[in-house]
Amino acid sequence: MLLVLPNFIIQMNIHMKKFLILSLFACFAFGLTAQDAKTVDGPKMEMETLDVDYGTIEQHSDPVRKVSFTNTGTEPLVIKNARGSCGCTVPIYPKEPILPGESEVIEIRYDTKRIGPFTKSVKITTNAGDEKIVLKVHGKVLKQEDEDSVPAASPNMLSPK
Repeated sequence: MLLVLPNFIIQMNIHMKKFLILSLFACFAFGLTAQDAKTVDGPKMEMETLDVDYGTIEQHSDPVRKVSFTNTGTEPLVIKNARGSCGCTVPIYPKEPILPGESEVIEIRYDTKRIGPFTKSVKITTNAGDEKIVLKVHGKVLKQEDEDSVPAASPNMLSPK
């Protein structure tokens, strides 16, 4: 078979050889451009970060963290839903469409009354596709030091030492 193919090419006239080479080149070039054409039209949500780190904070401290995102797509982006993994993690997101090139913010509120380390998630559903965007929310809440609301008793004539 290998010997037959070169004999076939040798016996072809010059026009057929040019046509064959041009056809192979066109198929190769088309294949290369098909690989580059992966640009998808429509909305695309590009998050600043997927990691929302509260760090180590004190009980009852600021419960809000903000995460920016940009619509890098070609059509308006609509956030259909954003839901925390439990009631202690509440996202607040824009309800109106975000135009291409615009940036917005999602606020995430964690219940900082709870003491100890935590790892939660926020799942975001958009019109950019079926895949949900998942934000990881984590940190550690330390117990707030008790402040004396009543001054400590000092010795007086009614209460001896």
